[in-house]
Amino acid sequence: MKGLNAVLGAAGLAVFLALGEAVPRLGLVKEQYFPPTSRIASALADELGDGAFWSALGDTLTGWALGLAIAVVAGVVAGVLLSVVPYLREATASTIEFLRPIPSVALIPLAVLLYGTELRSVLLLVVYASFWQVLIQTLYGVQDVDPVAEETARSYGLGTWARVRHVLWPTALPYVMTGVRLAAAVALILAITAELVIGAPGLGQQIAVAQTSQAVPEMYALVVVTGLLGLLVNVGARTVERRALAWHQSVRGEVAV
Repeated sequence: MKGLNAVLGAAGLAVFLALGEAVPRLGLVKEQYFPPTSRIASALADELGDGAFWSALGDTLTGWALGLAIAVVAGVVAGVLLSVVPYLREATASTIEFLRPIPSVALIPLAVLLYGTELRSVLLLVVYASFWQVLIQTLYGVQDVDPVAEETARSYGLGTWARVRHVLWPTALPYVMTGVRLAAAVALILAITAELVIGAPGLGQQIAVAQTSQAVPEMYALVVVTGLLGLLVNVGARTVERRALAWHQSVRGEVAV
């Protein structure tokens, strides 16, 4: 079954690339706006041989990784504290519901005012957007703890942090890993968006420069790179999730299938 899915996926990709080559060649769209696949591939090969490309890629991955790490740690810690400290969840519920819907891109003017085009501007946006993904999933996970297991742990004299470690955390971990996977994708989107809009160093800045200089094939090549990055981030996050939850019924059932 997996082999068939791989073949179908490859066939779909081949058809997509063939259409990308044929549409501009047939004059359905102007080549100056949408170059054929072959020209984009050639531009991509040129980018791979350019040191500036690898420097921009490193800047993007740095902003993504640092922002994601900060958001995951902060989201998990805040989620656990809000769940185990009495009345803290109720006291902060309205604040969370007010802040969470604010789009991260709306904070771009604030980021520019505070940090200009530095890495810290990217981190501000990445952390803000990713934090909520992890926090909300952590809260959901804690709410799913079996009350019987919680009371049993109390009856055996387990302290607060012992209950967190042995009861709360195993239950919440699948939710946390889902939050991390979502946050990883959101962090990449915001990192590239910040670079594109603010002008911070990275692939987003390179795309903006290519667009303003009318280097259209190079622009599409960089867009392809961001798409490949998103694919790798998703695959990597799912791999980490499966390994971290190898003991969980959902992953064991998935492997069995």
